[in-house]
Amino acid sequence: MRDVRGYEYAVINDHAIFPFRYADRPRSLDRARLPANVSPTRRRLFQAHGPQSPDGLFEVDGGLATEEYLGLHEAFEELGASTRLVCVFFTADAENSIHVIHWGEAHLEPDRTFTWPYREQLPAVPVPLE
Repeated sequence: MRDVRGYEYAVINDHAIFPFRYADRPRSLDRARLPANVSPTRRRLFQAHGPQSPDGLFEVDGGLATEEYLGLHEAFEELGASTRLVCVFFTADAENSIHVIHWGEAHLEPDRTFTWPYREQLPAVPVPLE
């Protein structure tokens, strides 16, 4: 486990696991979106350790980029520059447990939605509640 500014992430073989419940009822993964009030730390985690946009318009030259832009893409020391982000997105509620679960690489878009260069749906095993 690594602590990144108050958030703990499991890191296995240079892969940080990012679990995220994107809804409390069954919803398509295409509807997943980070909340508007998401912390700058979590945004930066995607920018620095997630996959780059598959259809970027152009590379921003280091001489033209702002300090803020460069800061978003700077890797967290706690994770190491080579650590990649693996996303585990799911929907769940207290009555029914997990409805659907996906894992893969997610690129955070400016509108807080995601594009997935790679993703796979995992089988959701119902957990009986006592």
